[in-house]
Amino acid sequence: MAAESTPLALPVLPLDDEVVLPGMVVPLDLSDSEVRAAVEAAQAAARTEPGKPRVLLVPRVDGTYAGTGVLGTVEQVGRLADGDPGALIRGRDRVRIGAGTTGPGAALWVEGTRIDETVPEPLPGHVSELVKEYKALATAWLRKRGAWQVVDRVQAIDDVSALADNSGYSPFLTTDQKVVLLETTDPVARLKLATQQLRDHLAEQDVAETIAKDVQEGVDKQQREFLLRRQLEAVRKELRELNGEQEGEESDDYRARVEAADLPEKVREAALKEVDKLERSSDQSPEGSWIRTWLDTVLEMPWNERTEDAYDIRGARAVLDAEHAGLADVKERITEYLAVRKRRGDRGLGVVGGRRGGAVLALVGPPGVGKTSLGESVAHAMGRTFVRVALGGVRDEAEIRGHRRTYVGALPGRIVRAIKEAGSMNPVVLLDEIDKVGSDFRGDPAAALLEVLDPAQNHTFRDHYLEVELDLSDVVFLATANVLEAIPEALLDRMELVRLDGYTEDEKVVIARDHLLPRQLERAGLDGDEVTIDEGALRRLAGEYTREAGVRTLERSVARLLRKVAAQHELGERELPFTVTADDLRDLIGRPHHVPESAQDPAERRTAVPGVATGLAVTGAGGDVLYVEASLADPETGASGLTLTGQLGDVMKESAQIALSFLRSHGAELELPVGDLKDRGVHIHFPAGAVPKDGPSAGVTMTTALASLLSGRLVRTDVAMTGEVSLTGRVLPIGGVKQKLLAAHRAGITTVVIPKRNEPDLDDVPAEVLDTLDVHAVTDVRQVLELALSPAVNGAAPEVPVAA
Repeated sequence: MAAESTPLALPVLPLDDEVVLPGMVVPLDLSDSEVRAAVEAAQAAARTEPGKPRVLLVPRVDGTYAGTGVLGTVEQVGRLADGDPGALIRGRDRVRIGAGTTGPGAALWVEGTRIDETVPEPLPGHVSELVKEYKALATAWLRKRGAWQVVDRVQAIDDVSALADNSGYSPFLTTDQKVVLLETTDPVARLKLATQQLRDHLAEQDVAETIAKDVQEGVDKQQREFLLRRQLEAVRKELRELNGEQEGEESDDYRARVEAADLPEKVREAALKEVDKLERSSDQSPEGSWIRTWLDTVLEMPWNERTEDAYDIRGARAVLDAEHAGLADVKERITEYLAVRKRRGDRGLGVVGGRRGGAVLALVGPPGVGKTSLGESVAHAMGRTFVRVALGGVRDEAEIRGHRRTYVGALPGRIVRAIKEAGSMNPVVLLDEIDKVGSDFRGDPAAALLEVLDPAQNHTFRDHYLEVELDLSDVVFLATANVLEAIPEALLDRMELVRLDGYTEDEKVVIARDHLLPRQLERAGLDGDEVTIDEGALRRLAGEYTREAGVRTLERSVARLLRKVAAQHELGERELPFTVTADDLRDLIGRPHHVPESAQDPAERRTAVPGVATGLAVTGAGGDVLYVEASLADPETGASGLTLTGQLGDVMKESAQIALSFLRSHGAELELPVGDLKDRGVHIHFPAGAVPKDGPSAGVTMTTALASLLSGRLVRTDVAMTGEVSLTGRVLPIGGVKQKLLAAHRAGITTVVIPKRNEPDLDDVPAEVLDTLDVHAVTDVRQVLELALSPAVNGAAPEVPVAA
C-alpha cells in the first residue's frame, strides 16, 4: 500500500499529450515558454536549496491537468540534437498535486505530496509470478524489435514499482493508457495493468503478422504466376517464330474478340461489362472461369446468322410430297406459311413490331406416323437447318431456361443450345415428345416452354444463363405428341394443332414401296434389282401382318422379310434375283396375325353369338376396334345387378348404367324381354382387360350388345359403331372420328355408325377410306339397333345365352 509523506512546493512543467513515469529520462525543448519558465524557476529555487533543480511533470490532456504528477530533477541543460535549447529531466517519484502556492520565476507553483510506493520484502508468490510474466512478455517484444541491449536492463529490474513504470517507454501505449498507469499508485495493480497492456499488444501484433504473411504469400504467388505466364508466352512466341507460324489473336483477349464480333448492341454491352469484371478478377478467382465460359457461349451464338428461306412454293410442296405420303393437313399448313412469308418479304414486311413470322405447330398423332421425320422434311423444304430437342422425361425447368451462372457446371437451356448447334437464328426446331414432359420439385418444364412457344413474346426470350434477350420469333417450332390430353392447356393454346391420325392402307403401300423398302434393302445389304416385293405382298403385309396407325411395325416386317431372303441366299436355299409375292409371305415370315373378322369362318367370329357388338375407340397408338360382350346370369344363381369387367374408367361405367336404364325403360317399345333384367344379373365385359379403358363413346355399343342379348338377334359382323348414348336414347357426338374410321378400315369393317353431329368430321377422312365404308349418321339409338342387329331367324329369337 502506498503512503504519503511531507508536502513539497514545486514549479509545474506541463506536458501536452505526453506522460513521464518515475524512472524515465526524457529531453524537453526549452523553446516552449511554459517549459522554460518551469526550468528557470526550479534553477532559481535550487540556488537557495541543496541538490538539483526540481520540477513537477504534470500531463495535460485536452487542457485538463492530471491529479497526479511526477517529481523530476533537471539533470542537464544544453542543446538538443537539432541545436535547439533543451533540458534533460529524470522522473523520480509520484506526487499527488494539491493547492497552488507562490515561488520565484514566472512558473505556476503548486504544493504536492510525495507518494511512497515501497513493496514489502519478500514478494508474495503471485507478485513474483507477475514479475516473471511481465519480464517474459517485455523480452519477447524487445527481441522482435531487435532491442537486445534493453533486454538485460529490463531483466535487472527487481523493484515492482520500477518494473511497472518501465512500460512508460512503450511506444504502443496511448496517452490515456499512460495516464491510467501514472494515477495507479498501487505498484502491484500497476504491474498487472502494464502486463495486460503488453499482452494485448503482442496478441494484436501476432494477428497483424499472420495477415501480413498471408498477404505476402499471396502476392508472391501472383508474382510467381505472372512471371511464369510471361515466360510461357515468350516460349510460345519463340516456337511460333521457329516454326514459321504467324502470330494470331490470343484466345484470352476477350475484349478484342467481343469488339470484333458482330453482336447486337445490348449483347455487346453485356459482354463488355463481363470483360471488365474478368480484367479486374484474379486468375485464381472462380468467377473468372465462369465469365470465360459465359463469354465463349455468347461469342459462339449465331446472333446475326440467318439462312435464306426457299420461297419456291411449288418446289417446297414437291419436296414435302416426295418425302412423305399423305399428311395433307401438315403440307398445306407449311405451304401456307411459306406463301405468307414470301408475300411479306416482297412487300417489305419481314419484321413487324420487332417480330418476324415464326410458326409454332403441334403435330399430334399415334406413334409411327412420321411426326419426327416430318420436321426434317419441313427444314429441307424451307432451306433451313434442322435441330431436334428430345423432351421425353425432362423434369427440370433449367433444362429449358438454363441454370443460373452462380451454380457450378451451369449450362444454357436446351433452346439456346439448339440455336447454337444450328448455327443460325432461324432454324426448324423439333420439340419431340412434348407430352412426355414431367414436373417435380425442380419445377415444371412445360411452364417454362410457355414463353418459348408464344409468338407474342418469344422475340425477347431470356435464358437464365445468358441473361440477354434472344429473338426466337423467326424460329419454326414443331412440337410432337402422342396424347393431346397430356399437353397442358395453356401450352396447347400457344400452338396450332395439326392432327396426324394415321395412314390408310393405300398410303402404307406407297410409303413401304417408296421409302421403307429402299432403306431396308440398303440395311440388309441387298440391291433393288436383287429382291423386289410386289404391291400385293406389301398390301397384305399392311393389312394382315400389321394393324397400326403408323408404319413402324410395317417397316420391321419388311426388314424381317429381307433378312430372311438374304439368309436363305447365303445358305444356298434361294437364288437371286427374287420377287416376293403375297403367296410367299407365309413361307418366309409365318402366318398373318390380323385377319379381318369378315374373312374368318362364320362360326369363329366374335359376333357369332348374341350379346357381342363391335365398337370403335381411340388409344395412344391411334384408333382401334373394341368388342363388347354381354351376358345374363342363370336365375338359379340368384345373382342380380350390373357387373362390369375389363379395367374400365368411371365414365365408361356410367355409360353402361345409362345403357341398362334405357333398355329397362324402353324395352316394351323395342319388343325386348326386359323382365329378365329385373331378376337376372347382367355382366358386361370388355376384352383385353390389361388395357385401361375410359370414355363415353362406347355407350351405343353397350346398348346394342344388351339389345342383341335380350332379343337373341346377332350383331352384324361388318358393322362397327361409336357414340355416346343418353337416357332418352339420343346418340351424342364424340371425338376421334377420323382415327376410328381408319381403324374400321384396317379391320375390314364395311359399315360404320356415327352420331349425326359428327358428320362434319367426315371431311377430314381420306376419300379412299370413305369409298370403302358405308357411314350412317344417326341421332337415335333405335336407328343403331335397326342397322346393327340382324333379323331374327324364322321370326323367332334364338335362345339367350346365360352365364353361370
